[in-house]
Amino acid sequence: MNRHITLGLAMIAGAALGAAGVQTLHAQAKPPIYQITEIDVSNLDAYLREYAPKAQALIKASGGRNLAAGQNVTRVEGDAPKARVALTAWDSMEKFQAYRNLGEFKELRATVGDKYAKFRTFTVEGVTQ
Repeated sequence: MNRHITLGLAMIAGAALGAAGVQTLHAQAKPPIYQITEIDVSNLDAYLREYAPKAQALIKASGGRNLAAGQNVTRVEGDAPKARVALTAWDSMEKFQAYRNLGEFKELRATVGDKYAKFRTFTVEGVTQ
């Protein structure tokens, strides 16, 4: 009888561990967040020299991945943006928000970025694959 109880408890423990593992895998399968930014640049040389490299380094250090950036935008439907466009991927909205709340980001944007450009930024949740 003792053997049956031990076997039953082992089965219950195994099922509980398996369920916890599945929950962990599902939690890790969050879709990415994509940040889309339109950048209306007033001084391209200064923007590319003083702002862009520092901004890209902050994004990378914060866990973001630059997927596309530039002004070679092809219009498919509707009006193409008259500005530069940047597309950045983030693992989660929390990582994106942490980046936006960095003192370094706020200072760089206020002292350099806003001097040479106007920004329109929004995010969209990716789809799970």
